[in-house]
Amino acid sequence: MRTVAIGRKNYLFCGSHYAAKQMAAFYTLLATCRLHGVNPIKWLEDVLPRIAAGHPAKKIHLLLPHQWQPLHPLAPP
Repeated sequence: MRTVAIGRKNYLFCGSHYAAKQMAAFYTLLATCRLHGVNPIKWLEDVLPRIAAGHPAKKIHLLLPHQWQPLHPLAPP
């Protein structure tokens, strides 16, 4: 409960309602990583370049933390 309250307080300073929604979505993805035992830093390091390289929008669900498989199989999740 404490992280929710801290997050709510932090959203007040995002600059706009849209930015607050974006930050909430980002924090949700990071919390989902933690829930599924995925290292959020490794996940972001793998997923962001894939998206920038043109990952198909129809397959974006494969990059979500609960379905993510590292691009390099030797890299620990």
